[in-house]
Amino acid sequence: MVLNLLALDASSSACSAALYRRDATGDTCLARFALTPRAHTQRLLPMVDEVLAAAQLTPSQLDAVAFGRGPGSFTGLRIAAGAAQGLAFGLDCPLLGVSTLRALALQAHRQWGVDQVATLIDARMGEIYAAAWHCENDTPTLVGEEVVIAPERFMLPDEPADRAGESWTGVGSGLSLWDAFGEPVKARLMQRVPELEPRAEEMAWLAARDFDAGLGQPAHLAQPVYLRNEVAWKKSA
Repeated sequence: MVLNLLALDASSSACSAALYRRDATGDTCLARFALTPRAHTQRLLPMVDEVLAAAQLTPSQLDAVAFGRGPGSFTGLRIAAGAAQGLAFGLDCPLLGVSTLRALALQAHRQWGVDQVATLIDARMGEIYAAAWHCENDTPTLVGEEVVIAPERFMLPDEPADRAGESWTGVGSGLSLWDAFGEPVKARLMQRVPELEPRAEEMAWLAARDFDAGLGQPAHLAQPVYLRNEVAWKKSA
């Protein structure tokens, strides 16, 4: 099935856009990425124009739009969600939200071939957005749930017998709070890459699979996921 899917992300200090294309010749992805703190509004839509021009496509040829739904920067999430919703509304095409933590896990798995990844993003106020993933064949599988948590309370999942003793790779800006992590986690995170940022490129590949699975939504139903708001709601409830 031919598929043209555009993905946007502004969930961190980076800003990116990617165009996933599938046709009879195979699957490709054109991407733009830049570290643009406080300049997402100015850079995001020009990146969209760049990837569409490079692919010689017009917006009307898009089959779906995706965006980094979070967790991440509140302002950045709203910027990407608003741009993606506007495009999806105008094109009357499905919209897909992709977890930034899931995209980080895929990026680490692809770049270094690691199978066990802890994705850790600085959530400010002494907390991190965190999740643990088992990755196989370009597929990150969530172990437990995505959480916002103080780094000293974060724990890696217990290992099944066939994985006992295997090390984990930690990625993301949350590692800037390394001194606050507990000793059991420090002992198991043998490789750490704090500079890794979420990218639209991995989001595009993940969104294409979600699109094939029928997970596309009407534009008004796809919303950012902040996690911190959800925790506050659960406490008040």
